[in-house]
Amino acid sequence: MENSYDLIIIGGGPAGLTAAIYGGRAKLKTLVINKGTVGGLVNTTREIVNYPGYGQVSGEDLMKDFKKHVESFGVELLRDQVVRTDFSQEDKIITTKKGKVFSAKAIIIACGSEPRLLDIPGEKRLRGSGVAYCATCDAEFFEGEGVVVVGSGDQAIEEGMYITKFARKVTVIVLHDEGILDCNKVSAERAFQNGKMEFIWNSTLEEVLGQDNVEGVKIKNLKTGGSTELSCQGVFFFVGMVPSTHFLKESGIEMDRRGYIPVNELMETNLEGVYAVGDNRVKYLRQVVSAAGDGAAAAVAAERYIEEMKAFNSNVLESDKQVLLLFFNALDNESLEFSTLLENVNKELMERYKIVKVDMTTKKNLAHKYAIEKAPSVMVLDKGQVVMRLDCSAAKEDLKSQLC
Repeated sequence: MENSYDLIIIGGGPAGLTAAIYGGRAKLKTLVINKGTVGGLVNTTREIVNYPGYGQVSGEDLMKDFKKHVESFGVELLRDQVVRTDFSQEDKIITTKKGKVFSAKAIIIACGSEPRLLDIPGEKRLRGSGVAYCATCDAEFFEGEGVVVVGSGDQAIEEGMYITKFARKVTVIVLHDEGILDCNKVSAERAFQNGKMEFIWNSTLEEVLGQDNVEGVKIKNLKTGGSTELSCQGVFFFVGMVPSTHFLKESGIEMDRRGYIPVNELMETNLEGVYAVGDNRVKYLRQVVSAAGDGAAAAVAAERYIEEMKAFNSNVLESDKQVLLLFFNALDNESLEFSTLLENVNKELMERYKIVKVDMTTKKNLAHKYAIEKAPSVMVLDKGQVVMRLDCSAAKEDLKSQLC
């Protein structure tokens, strides 16, 4: 089909773009589908100081370099949104919001995450009218005004300091006792020394006030239970992120209760040929550098999976003869000896079968597909269908009789 690819990557953040670089370099026909600006949330990061080789760079500039690198390998970039998936067959099907349908041998999910909402009164209603989630995007609109920041992690405090370049005053609402922030120590020290930042401790936000625009907030003290109102013109929420995996609910992909996708070291999900990378997977560290590492690992694993499937289809599914699919361990003498025995038996049977060997130490996908747990193991296949499994512990004549 026209819209058929080797590899489709859902998401164009640092994880997805790195996977695309590796996919393109491996000569895989690769498509990246991204619903927004290429680079994702990293574009809103004003300053990155821990990405190797850059020293200090804005998220937007770093992602421009990623994109340029991706395009140098001929990877296709499509601005659209994936709304439906079908991962039930070898060729995975992707449907987008614009009604386009694509197929691919392998899929890498790199859809990232999005800001978590507190769902308090006024938050959704006034979003875009004083309620914001991105300082780099919106801070300049609050020149000379009062702004409230909710949260005390790295993002909240660092973005809060950026907002002070524009706002008259930034008030930070913190759940913890006085002096305790969740951010790193360096940022905390800088924030405490910033004359335009104030802190309200042991508190949370109850409501965002205002009719057409933000006019203030209602703050609840967690120790006294009392509420107070504070006048302001903007509220920035930095209370964590949630994975953007809601479109995968009916896909068969295993997810935890929060929507994050568990994977192994190869970034493999519970579905064959489907991988998950970056902020939408279960992981310890969510940074640009770790996302890039995820993307590289997944793309290499996907490339090997695709080559494995192509070889299998050519050697097994298209074979005129029945196939002896031998799973062996190249590092195990017993496996090697059995391989020789099987070849001799097949010669005595006038090459009745085609022998296809699978080294379980390097080609684990096929072993998993056929539920092979030990080597040596042999299955007799006819056009891919299992005819029988051989007793590999049998002596030569018994083995031969199984095949007659």
